[in-house]
Amino acid sequence: MTDQAVPDSSAPRTPAAEAPAHHEVGVGPWPGPWPEGDHYDPELLAEGDRRNVVDRYRYWRREAIVADLDTRRHPFHVAVENWEHDFNIGSVVRTANAFGAAAVHIVGRRRWNRRGAMVTERYQHVHHRPDAADLVDWAQRNGLPLIGVDNLPGAVPLETYPLPRACVLVFGQEGPGLSAEARAVCESVLSIGQYGSTRSINAGAAAAVAMHAWIRAHVFHQHP
Repeated sequence: MTDQAVPDSSAPRTPAAEAPAHHEVGVGPWPGPWPEGDHYDPELLAEGDRRNVVDRYRYWRREAIVADLDTRRHPFHVAVENWEHDFNIGSVVRTANAFGAAAVHIVGRRRWNRRGAMVTERYQHVHHRPDAADLVDWAQRNGLPLIGVDNLPGAVPLETYPLPRACVLVFGQEGPGLSAEARAVCESVLSIGQYGSTRSINAGAAAAVAMHAWIRAHVFHQHP
């Protein structure tokens, strides 16, 4: 049992009025004269911006944020299967937004749980593909190889695989992993090195690892 600090009952108590104020997310109304520019949202300038966005985009209109991101997105896409309403899809969308993925493609059911996305789907391009065949058709027309990520027998270690700059990273669902249809159309299937007792890691976590591997290879590439 670890030692725990015991509150000092003799210490003076802080009055409620002196208690630290609750930390609010974002910023309040714009102080002083409003800035000029069509990218600013008058409502946000007047009422404050409490959205989950970086400081660069404070007070910006949603459309302006998307347009600016479109000038800087990376050329990798993410596809995730949605046959059983996987709760990890929201997390995958949020991570794809964080790493600047070109788009997320949800394969299977159109409806998905958005809670884990934390509203980032408003700024991330998300497309629906009814099945793996439709994803393949789209990828071939755009010259993008499909790279599966799943710890399957014969999979190539992600840590040693040269990820293409332009590609689609394909993820299966929590538990079953990539479907047989998805495995059949992937150019390669990569595994993530694991050293504990669990058979697999969370699908959302696996997607984050793979996306960050792409970032390390193509954004922070170390030249010889």
